[in-house]
Amino acid sequence: MKTITILALETAVPATVVDPRYMFSAVNEFYKSAGNQPPFKIQIAGLTKEVKLNDGMFSIHTDTQIKDVKKTDLIIIPAISGNINAALKANKNFIPWIVDQYRNGAEVASLCIGAFVLASTGLMKGKLCSTHWLFANEFRMMFPDITLVDDKVITDQNGLYSSGGATSLWNLLLYLVEKYTNRETAILASKFFLLDISRSSQAPFTMFKGQKDHDDEVIVEVQDYIEKKFKNKITVDELSEKFGIGRRTFERRFKKATSNTVAEYIQRVKIEAAKKQLELSRKTVGEVMYAVGYSDTKAFRDVFKKITGMSPVDYKNKYAKVAIA
Repeated sequence: MKTITILALETAVPATVVDPRYMFSAVNEFYKSAGNQPPFKIQIAGLTKEVKLNDGMFSIHTDTQIKDVKKTDLIIIPAISGNINAALKANKNFIPWIVDQYRNGAEVASLCIGAFVLASTGLMKGKLCSTHWLFANEFRMMFPDITLVDDKVITDQNGLYSSGGATSLWNLLLYLVEKYTNRETAILASKFFLLDISRSSQAPFTMFKGQKDHDDEVIVEVQDYIEKKFKNKITVDELSEKFGIGRRTFERRFKKATSNTVAEYIQRVKIEAAKKQLELSRKTVGEVMYAVGYSDTKAFRDVFKKITGMSPVDYKNKYAKVAIA
């Protein structure tokens, strides 16, 4: 029997504490119904016996306190809420315990932006990590020694797991169910919870917000210019000349500020505009392609699929208002 310890973090998103318990408890019930020994011992652990969340709207009564957990097999780190730095400070006392348990053989999984807590342990240095796409740039700035793969739903390295944003936590939970039991049980759980067991990317759900949470004011001006003129052909030479910065210095500053090359940024702005038109207008894929400044069908399709994980036609069929109607 595997012991699963779900952390009742201060500032945790309540559902991300409750949902893992529900998943693993359901699997236990599957086994009991078949006349078998349940595979999991599940416990919620915190710093105190009661953890109040959402300004006291919710209370979690823990099964145990981390100081009393000597050995566990899997630690689940839930998503945190509110200001990231404040949340990390509020949960700093969990960090040494997580590290000690990992070194003692436990595996550790973070859900959504619980990845910030996992990253704070130092265990993810040099490894791949996923989190909610909305917090990708903030994560990269805070943890430059971790490779963020914000398009991935799940990462798995050396007993350390992370999931993408929001409901993709269920995909990681299914993944762990399969790892600790078998494929048949994971499929049963996916059917019970109505989950797509094969989902591997959160790229189709990503909304490009134009990473502007940096201190380079000139680069912000460049970003604003690109976002207004994206339909035109914009070159690096044109931008560096317009904003009075040498090309090499300009490219370096832009990449440092936005985590994208200039070309990548222009592509992402164009594709985000294309996504909106595919979702909300009656335009054909070809009309949208021309509207956002592409004239080569293959190039548009390739870039669109690289960024979203879907072809323009598939994206339109999935999200278009007309298709839904």
